[in-house]
Amino acid sequence: MGTAERGGAPRAGGAQVTGHRDPEAADHGIQAAEAEARAREADVLAPEVGRGIREQQYRPLWVEEPARRRRLPDPVRTAAVRAVLLIAVTLIQAMVAFLCTMAGSWLAFPMVISSVVSTIVATWGALDVWVTRQVWNQRNGVVSMPSSTARALRRERRRARRQARSAERAQERIRRRGGAGQLSHS
Repeated sequence: MGTAERGGAPRAGGAQVTGHRDPEAADHGIQAAEAEARAREADVLAPEVGRGIREQQYRPLWVEEPARRRRLPDPVRTAAVRAVLLIAVTLIQAMVAFLCTMAGSWLAFPMVISSVVSTIVATWGALDVWVTRQVWNQRNGVVSMPSSTARALRRERRRARRQARSAERAQERIRRRGGAGQLSHS
């Protein structure tokens, strides 16, 4: 980042650039976004300069950047949402149980029991996220290991597709020849 950008130096048309770089962002993405913004600015300013109109141009509020991580698969995301809801309910129950105990309410004992049960269910929900993620990775080949089940499944599917295509081609050849070479017409 240059000193002109850091200090908020004006650009053509009165636009001010006052941005700070994210230290984790890739330089090439920022440079491409800045070049694109300059090109858009030049396209917008060119007709205005010719007409003598002097309006202040603003840069966009944000620049789209690609996500750092890919989105979770649907089953894993569903399990994660379920786990978060279970954990939230468990925390609320624990807080209510604590407050009822402090107040000496009759509701304290049932709330403590339900909090214990809810803690067990919430633990199961968190484990469910982990298991669902592992199963999805195993089935869809994200884990790149020679023993991956997904690789064998893909190999089997490819083999089955090849066999189906070759059988289809053989049937097509028989139809084109008009059935010549068949031992019986059935």
